[in-house]
Amino acid sequence: MPRPVTLFTGQWADLSCDTMIQKAKAFGYDGVELACWGDHFEVDKADQAYCDAKRAKLKAAGMQCHAISTHLVGQAVCDNIDPRHAQILPGHIYGDGNPEGVRQRAAEELIKTAHAAKRFGVSVVNGFTGSSIWHLVYSFPPNLPGQIDAGYKDFAKRFTPIFDEYQKLGIRYALEVHPTEIAFDIASAERALQAVDYHPAFGFNYDPSHFGYQGVDYVKFLYKFSDRIFHVHMKDVAWGIGDGTAGVFGGHVDFHKPSRYWDFKSVGRGNINFERIIRALNDIDYGGPLSVEWEDGAMDREFGAAESAAFVKKIDFPPSKIIFDAQFAENSK
Repeated sequence: MPRPVTLFTGQWADLSCDTMIQKAKAFGYDGVELACWGDHFEVDKADQAYCDAKRAKLKAAGMQCHAISTHLVGQAVCDNIDPRHAQILPGHIYGDGNPEGVRQRAAEELIKTAHAAKRFGVSVVNGFTGSSIWHLVYSFPPNLPGQIDAGYKDFAKRFTPIFDEYQKLGIRYALEVHPTEIAFDIASAERALQAVDYHPAFGFNYDPSHFGYQGVDYVKFLYKFSDRIFHVHMKDVAWGIGDGTAGVFGGHVDFHKPSRYWDFKSVGRGNINFERIIRALNDIDYGGPLSVEWEDGAMDREFGAAESAAFVKKIDFPPSKIIFDAQFAENSK
């Protein structure tokens, strides 16, 4: 069976869930990865009746759903909270903005999300973790002894109880390895796994777009963490572009401006080699969805989403079930 091609709805939260399901179907997708914002998947409403009704709407449209995503709330679990978080968090999570209160309420929400996922019938929740040490990524003034270790200990303290609850429910939490998270490349992903003693409920939502412009080997990531690839985003990025005035850190230049050194592109229009990714996914026996996260500020999003669905379906292929040299011997008999 081919891997289902789904559309992540996070960048489409201005549209209702019903509208988004119909659009994704028209674009050529097999299903959707529902974001836990807008009305796409509302954790605070997700009792069994809500989950059953949502699933029935998907079934009626002939659409699948294999994962829900809680990036915005997940970001707040380990972050150094400031007023920016008010724009991405529900009011009942941000509350009065007291940092520790926000972090604790976000952690509680992630546990509620696991229970909602169980009722909805998916086994993967994608999301972020935030990080108390992201501001130390460029170490000047020099980081003090123990500061980075303390950040990973903070991550373990806050997320181990969450992962324990996920494990009890048979749900897995897939961190999208990404700048501003506790893991943003191969080295930091390994360190995050070590921090939680390789908890079985913790793995990754693989997204190559966040590796390429950093110079991280995005194919090596798949082989390195083959048993931890719980979900896959198909998202493209171009780097080595721009006018030389803004570098890899962005120069405080907004996305989609011509001067940027790197920027997200519609799938198939950037620098990511998706054929190498598909071959690696076949090698590691990944059979889950390929979920398009569509971002390209220079392209109409409906055109781009439809184009990306067709691209992913064309580039994906099943692994071989035979050894070709063996056929020579067989045919000689």
